[in-house]
Amino acid sequence: MQETNDGSMTAARHEPYGLPVAVRPSPVPDGAPLDHPSLYLNREAGDLDFDARVLAQAMDARIPLLERVRFVAIAASNLDEFVMKRVGGLMRQDAAGVRTSNVDGRTPREQLDLVRAAMAPLYETMERIWRDDLRPALRQDAGIDVVDIDDLDEAELAYLEGRFERDLYPIVTPLAVDSGRPFPLISNLSLSIAVLLKEPGSVDDLFVRIKVPTSAGRFVRTSRGRYLPVEQLLERHVDRFFPGMHVTGAWRFRVTRNADTRLDEEEADDLLAVIHEELRERRFAPVVRLEVERAMPDHVLAFLASHLKVAPEDVVTANRTLALSELHDLLDLPEANQPHLVFEPWHGVTAPRIAHHAAGDDAPGMFELLRSGDLLVHHPYESFSNSVQRFIEEAADDPDVLAIKQTLYRTSSESPIIAALVRAAERGKQVAVLIEVKARFDEANNMEWGERLEAAGVHVSYGFLDLKIHTKVVLVVRREPIGIRTYAHVGTGNYNATTARLYTDVGLLTSDPEIGADLINLFHHITGYAPEQQYRHLLVAPWNMRERLIERIDREIEHQRSGAGGRIVAKMNGLDDIPLIQALYRASQAGVSIDLIVRGHSRLRPGLPGVSDTIRVVSILGRFLEHDRIFWFGNGGEDEVLIGSADWKRRNLSSRIEAVVPVRDRALRDRLIGVLETALADNRGAWDMDSDGAYRQRRPAEGEPDRSLQTTLMRDAEPGHG
Repeated sequence: MQETNDGSMTAARHEPYGLPVAVRPSPVPDGAPLDHPSLYLNREAGDLDFDARVLAQAMDARIPLLERVRFVAIAASNLDEFVMKRVGGLMRQDAAGVRTSNVDGRTPREQLDLVRAAMAPLYETMERIWRDDLRPALRQDAGIDVVDIDDLDEAELAYLEGRFERDLYPIVTPLAVDSGRPFPLISNLSLSIAVLLKEPGSVDDLFVRIKVPTSAGRFVRTSRGRYLPVEQLLERHVDRFFPGMHVTGAWRFRVTRNADTRLDEEEADDLLAVIHEELRERRFAPVVRLEVERAMPDHVLAFLASHLKVAPEDVVTANRTLALSELHDLLDLPEANQPHLVFEPWHGVTAPRIAHHAAGDDAPGMFELLRSGDLLVHHPYESFSNSVQRFIEEAADDPDVLAIKQTLYRTSSESPIIAALVRAAERGKQVAVLIEVKARFDEANNMEWGERLEAAGVHVSYGFLDLKIHTKVVLVVRREPIGIRTYAHVGTGNYNATTARLYTDVGLLTSDPEIGADLINLFHHITGYAPEQQYRHLLVAPWNMRERLIERIDREIEHQRSGAGGRIVAKMNGLDDIPLIQALYRASQAGVSIDLIVRGHSRLRPGLPGVSDTIRVVSILGRFLEHDRIFWFGNGGEDEVLIGSADWKRRNLSSRIEAVVPVRDRALRDRLIGVLETALADNRGAWDMDSDGAYRQRRPAEGEPDRSLQTTLMRDAEPGHG
C-alpha cells in the first residue's frame, strides 16, 4: 500500500490481471452530505483505470493474438491522448495558479501528482506485455519476427544497408544545435534520435536531432522476412550523416505536447480563425511529457529536458521501444493475413424490415418504409450503408425532397454522406449542414469537408465559439400529396461509415411528425436566434436535458415510494455530471434499483451504505467499442426508453448541443430493453466496479457458458436466427 498526498490508499488491483488502478478514494464519514468529496471518484483516475481495462484485453489469452497487439496499441494511443488533453489541461491550470479543489477534493497540483504516479505502472505493463508476451508469441505463432539490430546476420545487415542508402539517407534531415542553430522545434508525438558528436581533437559534445521517418511504416523487412524497427536501422548507420566527425552515442526520445490550448476566442474575428490558430499552436505547444530510452546518459537527458522545458517528474523512461501506439503497423503486414490471428470478420446485416421489403422491382424506398412505422438500427450488427447512409442518399436523389438538414461531428475520409449532400445541393435542394470544427483532432478534416460542401452550394454553419455541436441528427423535408412531411434520423454515433463498423451505436429512423417538428425547431435554434425554442419530445442540451433527466429520476423515486417500484438502467460512455449523480444517489436512498453500464470513467461510487446501496456500475469492453447511449426508466410499468448523443457528463449537458429522443414504438422499446438486459448478463467482457472504484472482470462460473453482449447481438442479427 502506498499513501497519496490526500491520505487515500493506492494498492487495489484489477482482477484477474494484477493491473494497478490509479487511486482509491477516502472513506465516507457518517452522515456525509451528497456534495462531500469522498462520494466522488477522480475523473483523471477513472480515465487511467479505463485504459488499464483496455490493456487487460492484451493480456487475455482468449482473444486472438493480433487483436491483443491491437489492444496494446490502443492503450498506448489512449495514454498519449490522456497526456495531451488531461495532463496538459491540469498543467495549464496549475501554471495559472488555480488552487481551488474539484468535486473530489483535489487541486490541479494534487491531481498532477496523482496521475504521474498512476501512469508509471501502465507504461511498465505495456512495455512488459509487448516484450515478454506478445513479441515472442508473434514469432512463434504467427511467423511475425520483430527483431533488434543485434539479432541480424551479416546477409540481413548488408541488405538493410542498401535499404538505408536508398530509402532513408535521402529523406532524413539532421538538425544540429550550436550558437548559430537553435534547438529545433520538435513536433508532437514524433519519434527522434538524439546524437552526440565530437570533432577530431575536441572534447566538446555537439548535439544533433534526427527525426525518425515513419510515414512508410515503423518496421523495415529484412532479407529473411524479419522486421526491424526503423529507428534501429537509422542508429546503426547514423555516422553516415556526419563524415569527418566522431559519433559518441545515439538515443531515442519522443515528446508529447499540450493539446489543451485555450486561445482567446473573444478576440477572434471568427470561429475558423480560432481553429486555424489552435491547430498551428498545438503542433508546437508546451511539452508535457518527454519519453526517453533508459540507456540515455543523464547529461543528454538534462540537455533535452532543459531545452524542452520539461520537469523531471514528466520524464518517462523505457527499455527499448517507444511509441507502442505504432504497433498498429504490424497488423498490415502480409503475415498478418491469417484468420486465426484476428477476430472472425463481421459484416453488418441489412436490418430485417429493410431486407423484408427489399425484394423485387417495386420494393419500397426508405420514405415509404418509414411511413409504415419507425425503424431502429443497431450498428455494427446491422449495416450502416443499407440504412442510415441509404436514407441520406435516397433523400439526395429524390425529386420530391425539398431540404436536408444535418449535423456532422466526425465523418470518414471518403465519406459517402458528404458525396450525397453535395449531390443534393447540386440538384437544387436546400441543404444545411452544421459542422463541428472543434471536434478534437478532427478540426482540419472537418474544415476541409466544410469547404467542399460550401463550394457545392450547401449552407454550412461551423457552430459556436462556446458550444460544440455533438448531436447526431438528420432532418429531411419532403413534398407529398398530403403536403409537407418530415423524415428524420436521431442517433448515438457519428455519420462515419468506417466507425459504424467498429463502434456500437443505435439510431431511430422515423416519420413521426412531432419529432420532425422538434427537429425543425432545433435546427432553427442552432442556425439562427431562438433562445426560447420549445421541444415537445426531444431532450436538448445545454438547454433542458439535465433538468428533464433529473425529472425522470425523481419520477422513479415517486414510483418507488408509491409501491410501484423504481427502475433505472442507463448505458453510456462516461458519467461525471454532479447534479445527475446526486439525483441518482437520492434515488438509491429511496430504494430505486439502478444499473449503470458505463464504458469509460464514472465519478459515481456504487454500493456505498446509505448512499448508493442499490446502484451497480459495470463497464463492458470487447472487439467493438461500446458507444451507444440508451436510457431506460421503468416509469411504474409504462417503460420509457430514450437514445441519443449525450453521455451523463458535465461537458455534454452544459457545453455541447446534444439531442436525446424517446423511442415511442413499444416493440422498439422492448428491443432496446433487451439489449440492456443482455449487457447486464454479460460474463465475458463485463467489469464490475467496487465501491472504492476498483474493477473486477466477470468470468463464467465452472460449467457456465460465456454470455458476451457483443457475441450474442451478432448471433441474434444473423438472418434466420430464432
